[in-house]
Amino acid sequence: MNQPMNHQGVIPAITTPFHEDLSVDFDFLKAHIRWMLDKGCSGITALGSLGESATLSFQEKVEILKACVEVSGEKPVVAGIAALSTREAVQLAKAAEEVGCRGLMVLPPYVYSSDWEEMKFHMSSVIEATSLSCMLYNNPIAYKTDFLPEQMLELAEKHENLHAVKESSADVRRVSAVRALLKDRLTILVGVDDLLVEGVAAGATGWIAGLVNAFPEESVRLYNLSMAGRWEEARPLYEWFLPLLRLDTVVKFVQYIKFVQEEVGMGSARVRPPRLELNASEVAYARGLLQKALQERPALMMTASMVES
Repeated sequence: MNQPMNHQGVIPAITTPFHEDLSVDFDFLKAHIRWMLDKGCSGITALGSLGESATLSFQEKVEILKACVEVSGEKPVVAGIAALSTREAVQLAKAAEEVGCRGLMVLPPYVYSSDWEEMKFHMSSVIEATSLSCMLYNNPIAYKTDFLPEQMLELAEKHENLHAVKESSADVRRVSAVRALLKDRLTILVGVDDLLVEGVAAGATGWIAGLVNAFPEESVRLYNLSMAGRWEEARPLYEWFLPLLRLDTVVKFVQYIKFVQEEVGMGSARVRPPRLELNASEVAYARGLLQKALQERPALMMTASMVES
């Protein structure tokens, strides 16, 4: 059994870059990963919702994971595991282990949403498929399946290699409820960008982040301040960041985050259908938020003690 990986820190849910023909741009993918890790991120999560996993073929997913592992060095790569069928999810989990991923982020099946018996079978099948450290992804807003704290406890008691939960219910009370019931059994990671400070205050110790794809330094600084309990220092940075962080919580969050990446020179706005790039009014809205943020961008004083905290 592999040891639990360190789920603390800022772990980008990395976007998937595409060439003009919408094939995967592996060269930029690697450069982007290096950039974020150099800025203080503690690992990489690939093939999540933000990574447009549902539009990728099985082989593309495996090649993306290989590329992530190739450039991540000692920092862990977590593979998002989502599929239409349990069989395919198990196959992807095994492939992730083979290429060197250190952990899995296990999602409920795409499209199909059902009762606890069926969801427990699916999640257990994936968790049991490898010895990798696993993270449960709870996102009832997107996937219509809500894993309750009592159900998380049941999975944790059954599977020694379930070590964390990415909590994306967007309800800070859920973080408190999971923490109260499971204590330190599962590491809790904030899964929606605009809940970071509140989530850490409630007991979360990790952040699967989205806008970090464009603003890694600010993301790491905000996380470190929150974990250190330096709330008054965190407040102005959080208030500056919030208009952009809220882009992570809307239907077109992938398009918005990729657009912001392109505007700051770290990516492309290209997405795969059924997603389409932002229309004129959406571009104007996002550009307005971003221009204001860049004009008011705070100077960061990242001391060694803060990086280590």
